[in-house]
Amino acid sequence: MDLFELFARTLDVTLPVFAMVFIGIGLKRLHWIDRAFVATASALVFKATLPTLIFLSLIKADFSVALDVSLLLFFAAATLGQFAFSWVWAHYRVPRAERGIYVQGAFRGNCGIVGLALAAGMYGNYGLSAGSLLLGVVIVMYNALSVIALAAYQPGQSTDWRSLLKHIATNPLIISVFAALPFTAFSIPLPNWVITSGDYFASLTLPLALICIGATLSVASMRDGSQIALSSSVMKMVVLPFVSTLAAWMAGFSGEQLGLLFLFFASPTAAASFVMVKAINGNVALAANIIAITTLMASITVTVGIFALRLLGWI
Repeated sequence: MDLFELFARTLDVTLPVFAMVFIGIGLKRLHWIDRAFVATASALVFKATLPTLIFLSLIKADFSVALDVSLLLFFAAATLGQFAFSWVWAHYRVPRAERGIYVQGAFRGNCGIVGLALAAGMYGNYGLSAGSLLLGVVIVMYNALSVIALAAYQPGQSTDWRSLLKHIATNPLIISVFAALPFTAFSIPLPNWVITSGDYFASLTLPLALICIGATLSVASMRDGSQIALSSSVMKMVVLPFVSTLAAWMAGFSGEQLGLLFLFFASPTAAASFVMVKAINGNVALAANIIAITTLMASITVTVGIFALRLLGWI
């Protein structure tokens, strides 16, 4: 396979995902969709269509392949490493008031939408099922570590573990993972019409979510972004994915495993990070800038990353 064909295959994975983000930007600028639509559609995705997608992907999954304990443990360890590295870097390079926001922006990826969409595009059912299991680890760790980072540097804030545990336990994505386990473990079949209807409903998830991401981006806000936002974005999209993926390869991961890890490591900063910063009356402009910059950077960094990994023969 020549370089041109390899690059074309890489674009086949990344362009459909990021094209939907740019369509969202265009639809918002044309005023075909507004904030009310984005708020309603985002709630629909989070509460209904994405849990349905995760549930169906898990009950269809071959757990002998999708349930990879070593993959889950490495991702958890890598997430802790990314969090610690970002924290140490912020301690020496970022003003105290902005450190928590910097750290959250640098390690918390949008795995539930962008990561899962890329995994599905690249690896099909394996990407969806294995990626859905990874989401269980993602949701718990990202929420817990984000609370720690923000509470540590935000005046008057403390780590409310009771509220955090309630938030995790009632998260629709976590519930969908646990709801699917009995069906998979005991091979409980569902009627074909339920599966088909569920597939129709779940198919709304990725395009609708990606369009909403695009519609929430503010190019004007990004132009006014600070050096702190740019630094956090480079950390999120370049430094941490490179180091973590290299560590995964050195640990023996390759092929679909390494590809899935890279896609989750290289996902842009999650929109949920803005919500958490707003809840504690933090610097919402900085949080929004990090989300905008990383999302636009992802269209380049993820494409280059996949191309490089394929060129090296690692995936």
